[in-house]
Amino acid sequence: MKPTHIEHIGIAVEDLDSAIEYYENVIGLKCYAIEEVRDQKVKTAFFKVGDTKIELLESTDTEGPVSKFIDKRGPGLHHIAFAVADVNAALNEAQKKGIRVIDREGRDGAEGFQIGFLHPKSTMGVLTEFCSE
Repeated sequence: MKPTHIEHIGIAVEDLDSAIEYYENVIGLKCYAIEEVRDQKVKTAFFKVGDTKIELLESTDTEGPVSKFIDKRGPGLHHIAFAVADVNAALNEAQKKGIRVIDREGRDGAEGFQIGFLHPKSTMGVLTEFCSE
């Protein structure tokens, strides 16, 4: 497993509309996509910065993982996502190296990607995502 680049940086927000307004009017970025990912109980908004994306995440369910994250830590940096050729191979390799995984195999994510997460207790406190097209 060798990541090709940082695919995106995920940021948990309480109000997607306000966050989009901030990133557009203050930072100067343009939101190019808004998508609900029901499986993850989130609504997302994407911005491009060079070859990297910013993904804003608003929970659609008070019991969803982003809502629980915000309750525990407040809004802010949620995860970093690395692009890999094969999510399943990357997750398998991480497990063989003793890393705790949240997903044993890839699942559908935003923008048509296959995604899989590593548990932050095994990754120095950073929720880490692998993505492949």
